[in-house]
Amino acid sequence: MTATQSRKSSLETCIEDCFQCLKDCENCATACLYGDMEQIMARCIASCRDCADICALCTRFMIRDSEFHGRVCQVCAEICDHCASECEKYDNDYCRRCAESCRRCAESCRRMTTAMA
Repeated sequence: MTATQSRKSSLETCIEDCFQCLKDCENCATACLYGDMEQIMARCIASCRDCADICALCTRFMIRDSEFHGRVCQVCAEICDHCASECEKYDNDYCRRCAESCRRCAESCRRMTTAMA
C-alpha cells in the first residue's frame, strides 16, 4: 500500500467514525432529553450535542480535503474524549454506545492529526 493509499484509507475510516459518532451522539442526546432524568442528564445532553456538531464539521472538512482538517480533527478528538467521559457516567445502552463511538472517533481523529503533522 502506498503512502497515498494509506492516507486515503485513514481518511475514509476517520470520516466513517466521525459520521457514526455524530449519529450515536444525536441518538444519545435525544434519548436523554426524552427520558425521565432530563435534568440529571443535562451535561450529557450538552456534551453529545457539542460532539455531534464537531463530528459533522470534521467530516465536512475531511471530505473536501481542507488544509485545516488536521486541526479540526485535533479539536474533535478532544471533544469526543470529553463526551465519552460524560456518557460513561451513566448505565444505559445509548450512553454506553455513544461513549464507545466517541472513543473510536477520538482515536481516528488523533491518527489523522498525526498523519497531517
